[in-house]
Amino acid sequence: EVQLVESGGGLVQAGGSLRLSCAASGFTSVNYAIGWFRQAPGKEREGVLCISSTNIVTYIADSVKGRFTVSSDGAKNTVYLQMSSLKPEDTAVYYCAALTSPYPPWSGFVSWGRGTQVTVSS
Repeated sequence: EVQLVESGGGLVQAGGSLRLSCAASGFTSVNYAIGWFRQAPGKEREGVLCISSTNIVTYIADSVKGRFTVSSDGAKNTVYLQMSSLKPEDTAVYYCAALTSPYPPWSGFVSWGRGTQVTVSS
């Protein structure tokens, strides 16, 4: 069974940092791109970053450029989202997804995690 599990969310003050993890099981992350998405209350889910199966960062949302980075640990089958200089507007549920197409418009979703809450206080 293909499964993704996010962890690392929490409450942080503005300007702080968090690292989210996306652990994959049932397949290897080398087979698919892994995208990070987020959904804030009352807003549509949006793409944040995406890393291809060959460890190329294929997408970074303008709103997080210079603050968020993505990396992959193939040995652990885990993808990380490092978030720095967090802002209250980064508050959202963050999801990781395995997908066949690493570029927007997003398609070819294989699996979604259940999400992890990130709350940034001002």
